[in-house]
Amino acid sequence: MTQAQAQAETQSQGTARLPEELLGQIAEGAVRRELDRELPFEAVRWLDEHRFGALRVPEEHGGAGASVEELIVEVIRLAEADSNVAHLYRGHFGFVDALRFQPVEIRDEWYRRVLNGATIGNASTEKGGNALGELNTVLAQRSDGSWRLDGEKFYSTGTIFSDYTRVSAARDDGPGRRFAVVATDAAGVTVEDDWDGFGQRLTGTGTTRFVDADIEPIGVLDRVPGSHEAVHEAAFFQLYLLAVQVGAARGALRDAVALIRGRKRTFNTSGSGKLFREDPLIQQIVGKMSAGLFAAESTVLEVARVHDRALEAGRLAGTHEPGAGADVPAAVYESEIAVERAHVVVPQLCLDVVGELFQTVGASAVSRSKALDRHWRNIQTVATHNPIVFRARSLGEYELDGVLPEGLNAIGDAPAPSPGGSEPVSGSHA
Repeated sequence: MTQAQAQAETQSQGTARLPEELLGQIAEGAVRRELDRELPFEAVRWLDEHRFGALRVPEEHGGAGASVEELIVEVIRLAEADSNVAHLYRGHFGFVDALRFQPVEIRDEWYRRVLNGATIGNASTEKGGNALGELNTVLAQRSDGSWRLDGEKFYSTGTIFSDYTRVSAARDDGPGRRFAVVATDAAGVTVEDDWDGFGQRLTGTGTTRFVDADIEPIGVLDRVPGSHEAVHEAAFFQLYLLAVQVGAARGALRDAVALIRGRKRTFNTSGSGKLFREDPLIQQIVGKMSAGLFAAESTVLEVARVHDRALEAGRLAGTHEPGAGADVPAAVYESEIAVERAHVVVPQLCLDVVGELFQTVGASAVSRSKALDRHWRNIQTVATHNPIVFRARSLGEYELDGVLPEGLNAIGDAPAPSPGGSEPVSGSHA
């Protein structure tokens, strides 16, 4: 598919539903890439040609104008084809979604670049050595007014595939933080593929270093703690992870069905002697997989709808405008509450779906050549991004005391305990 054909199809489809042919191409190479540890640069190129990254650019700026729900539907479909590929776009879509809260000159320029094919990775988390709520990466202004970035990030998902990466950085003029958007091929920027996790191995989730890297003025983005932008983005990033997990579970059900339909060997202990696809016990397992997947996907799509309603509530209240401050309507917080509720239940639903896959066809399912274990490994890896037990606790506090849950926005070393016991730990808004 040429870029012109992809763009024509995008325009004809309104919100740019990804073609089944394209998803089939991506899925076809998923096992090979997994076994050979081949980064999916080709799949990313196909998606970029189709302008996948512009789905959330508003129509008035020339984009598809997809809602959050419409985006999440496509992320799930893409994750079913290859959850690595879907996941690596998380930082890009988080950046694009946050643009609606930025000043008009920043918003317009970055929408233009995204529409022209630019993609933006993510470099927020530091591997160690930073205190909770603080960052060692620093964005500073030189004496001539230009900007420089110094520091090191890990978990830089998608950066190795992207034209730019957005970096969370401490300010050099006082407390708080900013974001710096830096070109990945700029002098002083080094991107490494050194992610050693057992899942999501092909997302480019590794180290990115910055040494006196130049930042354009248009790439310096402020963040107001407690603002609508901060609340929305924290929830959006978690919603995206849930969509990736659901897509991986869909891939597991797809593979289970394909294996069962083609299986002729059976066991004398089955009690029926029938083909696997005709055995009522095997049918029951597939039915459980289908039901669990339905529950997980329905939950995630409802959370996406809550996000859309929260954005509309903020728009009507004017809190999406730059400088609106932290006085946001209560409806805005519904997105964080909804995603935390989903985060407590959806990962286990998805893991259960994958677990049942290995109950369907026996030892042949563990053949390395099939790489079926990637579904479990990928879901489990994504689920570790945000400890579920903390989400359940904050929801309990909300139900009992009305304390609004705080989105995940700070990771770092806990303060040393005081002589009399443990000190309370608190984060700071991104």
